[in-house]
Amino acid sequence: MLAMPPTLSNKERLVLELLSAKHDRMYGLELVALSGGRLKRGTVYVLLGRMLRKGFVEVEPEKHADDSGLVPRRMYRATGLGLRVLRAWSLAAEALAWEPGT
Repeated sequence: MLAMPPTLSNKERLVLELLSAKHDRMYGLELVALSGGRLKRGTVYVLLGRMLRKGFVEVEPEKHADDSGLVPRRMYRATGLGLRVLRAWSLAAEALAWEPGT
């Protein structure tokens, strides 16, 4: 039986592109700010939760000094699986792109 490839929504693709471009960890509101209005503050954490369940991103709390009193933000990073899925979907989109006259 053939396994189904992982799905990747446009917003998931955007998150993976933002995370891979920076090659680092980012928190949810940073993703919203860098998205140019394509991600919304009210839905980014729902999206990131779905991506965590799919294995596309991983999360860790931001490190603070013990006495800072700040609540650590959740920092997100693309996983190897997430980057492979992004690359596969990008290659497929490029290969299937319609060109006039062909």
